[in-house]
Amino acid sequence: MLTLEKITKHYNPGSVNEMCLFDGFDFTVEDGEFVSVVGSNGSGKTSLLNLICGSIDTDGGRIVVNGQDITRRQAYVRHRKIGRVYQDPSKGTCPSMTILENMSLADNKGRHYGLRKGINKSRTAHYRELLSQLDLGLEEKLDTRVGDLSGGQRQAMALLMSTMTPIDFLILDEHTAALDPRTAEIIMKLTDRIVREKKVTTIMVTHNLRYALEYGSRLVMLHEGKVIVDRSGEAKKRMDTEEIMAIFNRISVECGN
Repeated sequence: MLTLEKITKHYNPGSVNEMCLFDGFDFTVEDGEFVSVVGSNGSGKTSLLNLICGSIDTDGGRIVVNGQDITRRQAYVRHRKIGRVYQDPSKGTCPSMTILENMSLADNKGRHYGLRKGINKSRTAHYRELLSQLDLGLEEKLDTRVGDLSGGQRQAMALLMSTMTPIDFLILDEHTAALDPRTAEIIMKLTDRIVREKKVTTIMVTHNLRYALEYGSRLVMLHEGKVIVDRSGEAKKRMDTEEIMAIFNRISVECGN
């Protein structure tokens, strides 16, 4: 279980642009949940993910995972048990390395490196099998530089690589936003399959309201660092895009937009 307790986060402290995004923010994600997070720009969606992953520090409060306080734990330590897929496909893979080299790198996540070969040839068949599940023909292109692949192929690889080793959390940061509609659909179906098969606790930030409704077990809407909608189970299933848009429009009017 992941718990954020009384989180406080300021941006640009001491300046005329100082902003308090989170002020006593509480948030809990139960084991096995697939949480879709929506909200307008500046609502705190990406900041929430960055706090969990350790990319930014809290100014106050605690982040607790399975009873352990990880608030001051360094990002690289957290990432041993966190898989993250970014909006930009280039961030989840190394473009100058081959598919085989990228797969090998992901396969050794969290392990100590020594003066040995980075590629274990005995694992090649395993990599081919994993890649074949993507149904993109990448299993026949192990020697191809990842930088030569399409954005969709790279994002599919990033998603696969992020879950190759045992993880507690999968963090999806608008991972379909940079893709064309057809490719985005493929990536979302792949995401759903991987989450279900691995039973990994998942938090997905998205601007696509249909994806937020169609996928996952819980929907959360943020606004100005606060949770204003939190639906799961049957309550989430009863929601539709019109209802979410009505909430967005009401917020927009209240903010004077």
